[in-house]
Amino acid sequence: MPNWSQELLEYEGLRAVVGRYVSSAAGRRELEAMHPTTDRAALEASLAEVREALSFLTEGENEEAGLPRLRFNDLQDVAEAVARVRIEGAVLDGQEILAVRTWLQRATEFRLGLSESPHRFPLLWEKAEKISDFRILLRFLDGKLRPDGTLEDDASVALKRLRQELGRQKESIQGSLERFIRAHRDDGVMQDDYVTVRGDRFVVPVATNFKGRVQGVVHGASGSGQTVFVEPLETIQLNNELVRLIEEELRECHRILRELTAKMREQHLEIAQAVDVMGALEFVFGKARFGAEFRCTIPEFSTELQRRLHLKQARHPLLTDVLRRKRQSAVALDLDLNESRRTLLISGPNTGGKTVAMKTVGLLALMAQSALPVPATEATLPIFDQILADIGDSQSIETSLSSFSSHMRHVAELLEEATPESLVILDEIGRSTDPEEGGALGVAIVDRFHRDGCFTLASTHLLALKIYGVNHDSVLSGSMGFDDSTLLPTFELRVGAPGKSAGLDTAARFGILPEVMERARASMSTRDQDISKFLNELHQKLESATVIESEWRTKNEELLRRERDLEDRFQKRDSQRVREFEAKTSKLLNEFDRNSRATIEDIKTSTDTRKATEQAQLKAARFKREFQAEVQSAIRPEGQSALPSGPKLVVGAKVRVEGIREPAQVLRLLDNTKVEVQAGFLKMQVDREEILEVMTDAAAGSATKKLPGNVRFEPGPSWDTPTREINVIGQNSEEALDNVDRFLDKASLGSIARVRIIHGHGFGVLKKAIQQMLGKHPHVARYFAATAAEGGTGATIAELRD
Repeated sequence: MPNWSQELLEYEGLRAVVGRYVSSAAGRRELEAMHPTTDRAALEASLAEVREALSFLTEGENEEAGLPRLRFNDLQDVAEAVARVRIEGAVLDGQEILAVRTWLQRATEFRLGLSESPHRFPLLWEKAEKISDFRILLRFLDGKLRPDGTLEDDASVALKRLRQELGRQKESIQGSLERFIRAHRDDGVMQDDYVTVRGDRFVVPVATNFKGRVQGVVHGASGSGQTVFVEPLETIQLNNELVRLIEEELRECHRILRELTAKMREQHLEIAQAVDVMGALEFVFGKARFGAEFRCTIPEFSTELQRRLHLKQARHPLLTDVLRRKRQSAVALDLDLNESRRTLLISGPNTGGKTVAMKTVGLLALMAQSALPVPATEATLPIFDQILADIGDSQSIETSLSSFSSHMRHVAELLEEATPESLVILDEIGRSTDPEEGGALGVAIVDRFHRDGCFTLASTHLLALKIYGVNHDSVLSGSMGFDDSTLLPTFELRVGAPGKSAGLDTAARFGILPEVMERARASMSTRDQDISKFLNELHQKLESATVIESEWRTKNEELLRRERDLEDRFQKRDSQRVREFEAKTSKLLNEFDRNSRATIEDIKTSTDTRKATEQAQLKAARFKREFQAEVQSAIRPEGQSALPSGPKLVVGAKVRVEGIREPAQVLRLLDNTKVEVQAGFLKMQVDREEILEVMTDAAAGSATKKLPGNVRFEPGPSWDTPTREINVIGQNSEEALDNVDRFLDKASLGSIARVRIIHGHGFGVLKKAIQQMLGKHPHVARYFAATAAEGGTGATIAELRD
């Protein structure tokens, strides 16, 4: 069975603290069954439930979240009642039925509440889903029982009738006895003027001296003996009838309770499961409430190949609980051990917190392996197979063991039990003997645990162990802080260097006489003083390095934050520009669709098809330029001008215009918004915003530099409309094809979109040769026979590529 050192690490004290957040008996049974485990899958599943419960509690504080209330207060222990309900013939009393009904009511409310959105808390719903629907049973039980567990009058017709008869019978007896009292008020027989009940029978108090004067049955006497309680003869029959009615009422009540129990027996398995599920849920929520109250985190477990013990701002839960009542807070510790550095040697002042620091690590490891949230901001731990601890003085007079003997016997047991997956905690290893021998023994013991692969925490005052920690890279040295100005410990764990014991300062603080302290300091060797001085200087440098590192981290975090902010701003701006671009594109496409439909209708209704086609192409070209301009403005960075800074825009300057591939030359500056330019054979007026660049002389010259001697430039014709034609009627095929080829080259240079080639009818030889050439020509996108208005089969229309 694994050794978890639960007593030394105060595990039961932890259980008591967690128990404050578990109220029902079923939940407490779950708490009592809590124990550390090495089952990774079970631990991760349980911790996932706690994480979900924490989210549930956090969201539950918001009334708008619409989450069901999960209440476990005022739930009685129904384990015995649930066990008896399954026994045929067993009858639960009213209070037991009422207690079980309360459990079922709470369980049903929670299940129905979670069923509305099971995807929000799937793990909690997985448990709640096991709770059956008890609404029919609850409706059957409704109205049958009072809050004290007695049956309501309306529990059955017979019970209501019997209780009405009982009421009338009691009134009749009361009236008879009151008449009896009035009749004997003046003769001294009556001790008091009231009616009381003895053994379910109404009686009157009669003075003991006069009991012989009253005919009736005596049912007892007062404590003083001065009064006897007599049932007068005339009320005996009335009381007999009352007793009969009471017995009949009891039989009816028993019948009703038997009926209610039988109804519950039909679902006894579901009831038992619901109580168990509710107990498990309360334990999960109890752990979550503990976690929220103690500002805990859900621990993570490192892999077996990359074990890591990482704690940030870790606090001992029991110490935290004690200090909270005093309105104080515990000093948190940070620790990071891994496979390459898995041993920590802690030194420092007496009463400085060494033992508490190690207990904190040990208890938090137990908490993690008990599926509890741990009081820290970050927690990653290995899954230990056991936690072996040697803490405190185990001196025993009964077994004749000294402090050192007991210490060594316990350590010997730990050496036998330890495995590479163990966590070992050694408090003041090598204590209670000669420092030199104790130091040597301590080094050997710690080194053995280290070589065995254990994660080891050890505290010491011995110099040999401090030197061992400094000289081994795989061993981490740490110390508890000490304030030299106040001579008080700071309880802060500092990792990186050993610390001084400050035993003389501590002794002085606890009231040792000054002359004794002076003698002690004078007896210290020079070596001890030098070591103490060296450790002080080392800690000062370590503190300085820590401050510098903290400042660097703060600045680095600030830079990272600013970088993230800038990225967010750029991303938001780019997203906005994309949305604007999409909106503009959608608007332009809608406009194009509307204009194209109108143009098609114009072509259909126009008598001059050729002219209408030309107009349509002009509109398409204009829309293309406008669309390109809108796209450029949409993707241009905010605040950037369409005309970048550079050479001045003047007449004769070479510019690049939106939507035109080749450079254009400025002919005239018309006003503040318009410019006349010429691109190739095309003259046009453009907005200044459409000019993307005023080209430098070098850039402009690259387009117009002097041509080689064997190359000549022949300007093409001036095209005043986007549709032109060539007539090759009467030419032979070779001549016609050569002329059409040159014609297509010039048309392409002039950015002509559509041309007509007139070849006539004849025998169709010329038409066939031209169309074959058009099918292979690089400038031709497609060709087709002209319409009747454009020459019919005597001409061919060719559309050119952009």
